[in-house]
Amino acid sequence: MNKKSQQSCFVVDIQNSYPLNSLLTLPDENQLECWSRAVFNHENLSEAEITLRLVDELEMQQLNARYRQKNQPTNVLSFPADIPAEIPLELPFLGDIVLCVPVIHQEAEAQEKLPLAHWAHMVVHGVLHLLGYDHINDQDAKIMEQKEILILKKLGFTDPY
Repeated sequence: MNKKSQQSCFVVDIQNSYPLNSLLTLPDENQLECWSRAVFNHENLSEAEITLRLVDELEMQQLNARYRQKNQPTNVLSFPADIPAEIPLELPFLGDIVLCVPVIHQEAEAQEKLPLAHWAHMVVHGVLHLLGYDHINDQDAKIMEQKEILILKKLGFTDPY
């Protein structure tokens, strides 16, 4: 499944490489787009493009090992774009977000959250990373978490922390 949709000046390219015959329920494309756009709107972006890729544990483990030297799957990885300024783009491409379907569902169950609430949190979290937010130190983590809480509240979700 590949889909490009445009709402205003926001493009969310959704790539699902996760098996369609899975027993796990995935958010639909409209939800993924809505959660992404909520971050764009919160951050007052006028235009942006991102890619969301849904993957299995093997693909995520390979990416995590290659780019973070951690040989295990994780919930979400964000890869900010590094496109030279001389390359013309219709919209600013922020980067790619990779979401691991089974890990997100396992975490939701372990944390006693609704899967869709955790999905929304992981999408918001990933988009904020593309915008330069991080949680390496306590001060940065507090800023990022407060943004996540506010955005998720606007989307109708409770505090994920």
